[in-house]
Amino acid sequence: MEKRELSFWQIWNMSFGFLGIQFGFALQNANTSRIFETLGAKVDEIPILWIAAPVTGLVIQPIIGYFSDRTWTRLGRRRPYFLIGAILSSIALFIMPNSPSLWIAAGTLWMMDASINISMEPFRAFVGDNLPEKQRTLGFAMQSFFIGLGAVVGSLLPYIFTNVFGVSNTATEGIIPDSVKWSFYIGGVVFLLAVLWTVFKSTEYTPAELEAFEQKDKDTKEVAPIETELEAKANIKRQFNLGLIMSLLGSVISFLIYENELTKELYILFVGLIMIGILFMVSARLRVVQIKNGFTIIMTDLLNMPNTMKKLAWVQFFSWFALFSMWIYTTQAVTQHIFGTTDTTSKVYNDAADWVSVLFTVYNGVAAAVAFLLPVIAKKVGVRYTHLLALCFGGVGLLSIYFIGDKYLLLIPMLGVGIAWASILSMPYAMLSGALPAAKMGYYMGVFNFFVVIPQIVAATILGFIVKQFFQNEPIYALLIGGVSMIFAGLLTLRVNNRTKIEIHE
Repeated sequence: MEKRELSFWQIWNMSFGFLGIQFGFALQNANTSRIFETLGAKVDEIPILWIAAPVTGLVIQPIIGYFSDRTWTRLGRRRPYFLIGAILSSIALFIMPNSPSLWIAAGTLWMMDASINISMEPFRAFVGDNLPEKQRTLGFAMQSFFIGLGAVVGSLLPYIFTNVFGVSNTATEGIIPDSVKWSFYIGGVVFLLAVLWTVFKSTEYTPAELEAFEQKDKDTKEVAPIETELEAKANIKRQFNLGLIMSLLGSVISFLIYENELTKELYILFVGLIMIGILFMVSARLRVVQIKNGFTIIMTDLLNMPNTMKKLAWVQFFSWFALFSMWIYTTQAVTQHIFGTTDTTSKVYNDAADWVSVLFTVYNGVAAAVAFLLPVIAKKVGVRYTHLLALCFGGVGLLSIYFIGDKYLLLIPMLGVGIAWASILSMPYAMLSGALPAAKMGYYMGVFNFFVVIPQIVAATILGFIVKQFFQNEPIYALLIGGVSMIFAGLLTLRVNNRTKIEIHE
């Protein structure tokens, strides 16, 4: 059996839900720091408040992936998760701009990000499930197009409400402006409607069909052979020892943080390392007594990732570290470095914050515009080199912001960021999907998200400390760090051996 090739419009329908998902992400990314600062957060406190987003993704995505691999309902395999996540996300989008206090806003961000992750994670596996390998680059490019398009409108909504409809973009201290509130309301409605379109306009292969596809091409996948009893014992020992090392390392560094009275945010990173180490050790002990369940499978398969995935993990780490530094600090960098203000109640500050929405709109618009160009370039020079070039464009863009003093010139760096963003959303997944077994597509796509969220956790725990201790709370330097990180990610792409076949259009 072979998967049938889908038409352009069938791929369009199965990707359309990402339009709504990105509405939610765009509003979150462009306005969350603004909401936190309006509710009283200081510049060095903002990264730790953002920690909800990556921590939620780290926990939710592999679990959702694991269960969606094993789900089959009248709505199919992945689509029930699209729908549940969309309903919860829409509710959170209505609550977020009405938060009466900083901690309620932080809690709502946690709820919103968990809900968005429930919808988003199965969408990546959806492409792998439904498309033959030669159409997957087009499938992920289509997702990039909708991500870019949704982000354009979502990011621009506060600016549109202020400058087109005359809705106020200022408010009294501690109150979110009406332009932001109405943007979130519209986002909640669009999120739900777009996902409903994909749910009812797409179909899925049955588990039996997917198993037949997997059986046919299993020889081309990087799937580990069945373990012998001796190999299983060695693997269990390796899992336990790795967990022990992680726990000890986390404990030692946490003690040093305590002894030297370093910033408390650093505890999150290393206490998290301790907890993951403990989970590895528990899983290993359960395997010794031959207990096999969802928990042991999830923890064990982390050690059996395909080689392509391991190499792409480093590319993702430094790419998303750069993106998270941009999302956290662009508002503060622009308001301080370009507009020269930190007064959140002033018109200058809120005009600057609205301009950040415009900048985010530009890079997302560029991403949408080049989404279908990247597969054409990849067909000629290869996926690796395409991703390398795109990330270098993005890194140079972030670095150049430091040297700009005019708000209109800030549009130029966003061109490079947009090219990088389009590639980050498609090329790594195109390279990865051909290396994954169909039966674990959802799980490994969820695990791949570790290397999206771990760098975000690292950024959230150390960027505030670095900016405060070494750069006198000047957030522009966080963008410089992000630029260097993105270029390094591009260079790491050259380590990935990829055999992805690319088809532009059928």
